[in-house]
Amino acid sequence: MSAAIGAMERIVGRTVRRDISNLVDFARGDLEKAARSIADHPSPHVGIVCGFFVRHAEPPSPETDGFNGMAQLAAGLLESGARVTVITDAPCAKAAWAVTKVLPGRVNLEVVAVDAGAVRTLRDRLSAGDDPLTHIVAIERCSLAKDGKPHREHGWDISGDTAPLDYLFQDDGWAAPWTTIGIGDGGNEIGMGNLPPEIVERDIPNGEKIAAVTGADYLLVAGVANWGAYALLTAIAALKPGQSAALLKHFDGRFEEEVLAASVNIGQAIDDSRVDRPGQLQMTIDRLPLEDHVAVIDALRSELAA
Repeated sequence: MSAAIGAMERIVGRTVRRDISNLVDFARGDLEKAARSIADHPSPHVGIVCGFFVRHAEPPSPETDGFNGMAQLAAGLLESGARVTVITDAPCAKAAWAVTKVLPGRVNLEVVAVDAGAVRTLRDRLSAGDDPLTHIVAIERCSLAKDGKPHREHGWDISGDTAPLDYLFQDDGWAAPWTTIGIGDGGNEIGMGNLPPEIVERDIPNGEKIAAVTGADYLLVAGVANWGAYALLTAIAALKPGQSAALLKHFDGRFEEEVLAASVNIGQAIDDSRVDRPGQLQMTIDRLPLEDHVAVIDALRSELAA
């Protein structure tokens, strides 16, 4: 593994609130593998799955984490000439749409109903035609657990508000025709099924109930899920120095703020939802202010330039 990409893993893998060090250690090395799978592809078409709906919010809305990661990754890929399809479900559609409107180019936006049949129908369509997906990346997207339902970190069943987009990654009797990448920060996201269950059960509150069963070809674990997407973009730039300027054209604080404002002010994305307090419309991600996320972007850019 290159020293620069290893340093990027360390930058984004730091503990924010809960200690995820064992999760980070297990996935170490997957950042370079995931980035190389995109960088080495002659004509990538990347699907980005995002949106984590929170009914216990004012108003009921998806959380902010995931949308900035989607936007930064999509913007860089678009500028480098790749095709991008953004995928979400109906409860998260408004926020996803709002963010796609500030991207520097056109993306396909796919919105599915909250049922397994809709996901499988979409899957068939995304793998057919003249421009099928080559990769799919899930950023902070809740996974099914061992009881067949998705759960918030408190253990709450959110299957009524969450389409099983897991079936774009794995399904009984079906093998994904694209490379799959999962990014998360809490043990209950798509991709975390790669982890031995005992790690999540031991290190994450309610881990036995919420632990993801859906895995991916590559797993990226970060202190905030968005940061994993930032590291993926920067690692691709490290592997494709001739396209680095294009890939990172919008990777800065200005665009980060523009995306967050779109998701909150237009898409009504929320943050800071706790058991004892509904989430609110606010310009934070995982309870951290904008400047903390911009600092991670700056650190990744500095590592690439070193």
